[in-house]
Amino acid sequence: MINSEVKKYIDKSVLSWLATVNELNEPNVSPKEVFTYDGEHTLLIANIASPVSIKNIRENPNVCISFIDVFIQKGFKIKGTARVIEKKDAGFEKKAKLLTDLFTDNFPIISVIEVNVKKVDQIQAPSYFLYPEKTEQSQIESAMKTYKVKPID
Repeated sequence: MINSEVKKYIDKSVLSWLATVNELNEPNVSPKEVFTYDGEHTLLIANIASPVSIKNIRENPNVCISFIDVFIQKGFKIKGTARVIEKKDAGFEKKAKLLTDLFTDNFPIISVIEVNVKKVDQIQAPSYFLYPEKTEQSQIESAMKTYKVKPID
């Protein structure tokens, strides 16, 4: 499920979006800055300040996470079932360390959201469908111009 291509995009994405649904089937989407994989079937997300996401997961464990490379404008959407691992739970330290190894421990991790991955789909900007001649390089150049950034030399 989480193959080398998906791992590559997780490693270079700086933000993901976690979609949850409450008991009334009202959706919630929340940005997540700290996330990684733990093997081929597990995604980990740091709960730094996400009380609504946590409440929703406890009511309905079905989730969807998406992330893209903002310059190439390609990435992945992952669907699965989530559970919340609290600090007091066995395994919390090991899971949290995989996340703190990414950024230090400047952000307090309240709990860890562990997603059992059920489905992975690639996503990409509509311009790839509308303009089949579009390449990743031309997409990068366009994004750099739009966002007024330059590559690091």
